[in-house]
Amino acid sequence: MNNKKKANIILRILNKTYPKVPIPLKYKNTFTLLVSVLLSAQCTDINVNNVTKNIYPNYNKPHHFVKLGRKKIERLIKRIGIFRVKAKSIFYLSKTLVEKYKGKVPKTYEELEQLPGVGHKTASVVMSQGFGFPAFPVDTHIHRLAQRWGLTNGKSVVQTEEDLKKIFPKKYWNKLHLQIIWYGREYCKARDCYGITCKICKSCYPNRSKPIKTKKA
Repeated sequence: MNNKKKANIILRILNKTYPKVPIPLKYKNTFTLLVSVLLSAQCTDINVNNVTKNIYPNYNKPHHFVKLGRKKIERLIKRIGIFRVKAKSIFYLSKTLVEKYKGKVPKTYEELEQLPGVGHKTASVVMSQGFGFPAFPVDTHIHRLAQRWGLTNGKSVVQTEEDLKKIFPKKYWNKLHLQIIWYGREYCKARDCYGITCKICKSCYPNRSKPIKTKKA
């Protein structure tokens, strides 16, 4: 089965399963979205939401975090993994936004990726969910599923992003990456499906009988 046929199957199943797809991270504005995505590295979205629900009502703009300082930011996010590193990034990216962008989040990949602690994946989420720009953020979960579904060779998340963008039309990217994340959490789990039990895996590979190994990003 070629990628075009697989793409049609995947889109059909995902659109039926998630006609409306919720955004996993809770945020108040584009800046808090940026902070939440940064916090979500090596941490669950649920944990991030549980921490930020007590932060964002009072602190939701760059100048708020500059005024707080690194130590107070650390105390606010101490339940999140590698919180000291993340607090440092949040403080300095807030400082940069205040000093260079008048407190506004920039709207280009180049500018976003120059902010402290912000990589391509984080920038892609902000461009997609914050500004509505067509983007296909690829995390380790999407990277794993793309391999299971035979859409990429699994060399890196960068390669996976390029491959998925070639396969799926741009108009689907923003919704599709969220649909894949939810589907991976609920149906094509890392230690459950193994590429042989969920509806997408069975539809794309009806004759597959052995668990498929995926390469880590």
